[in-house]
Amino acid sequence: MFHKVKGVAALPEHKLSVEFAEGVTKIYDAAPLMERIPVFKELEDEALFGSVQVDAGGYGIVWNDDIDLSCDELWDNGEEVSTPFDDLMSFADATELWGLSESTLRKAPALTRGSTASSGSLPETPWRGSTAIGWEPDGSGRVSQEHGPKIA
Repeated sequence: MFHKVKGVAALPEHKLSVEFAEGVTKIYDAAPLMERIPVFKELEDEALFGSVQVDAGGYGIVWNDDIDLSCDELWDNGEEVSTPFDDLMSFADATELWGLSESTLRKAPALTRGSTASSGSLPETPWRGSTAIGWEPDGSGRVSQEHGPKIA
């Protein structure tokens, strides 16, 4: 599975905090690469290491034309950490991940908050109380998928 990178920040001791589109944050230790692969030795320069950016399209991260890492490397070898923002997802990311329009996603909270299709308070919709795609209100004003990220 492809894990799109949404953000990256350089940390002390040549570690990186990498935020993925799924709402997961991982810490990646770049120090072993600097020991094994000569081109990564350049990252001992703190200014260069701190200049890390997300590659266009979120396919990885880059420092310069010679040094980059793929999203798969970061996902597979990063250590997942908890943050206050875990499982939050933007409408744009949810649209891309689930193939639903932003308009449809924005309607989801209104269709699930305190109403049921049998009460007659919902418009005719294939969602019918949102059970068609397994969404339920989480009490925060957001809608969460049972095993998926929340929509912010």
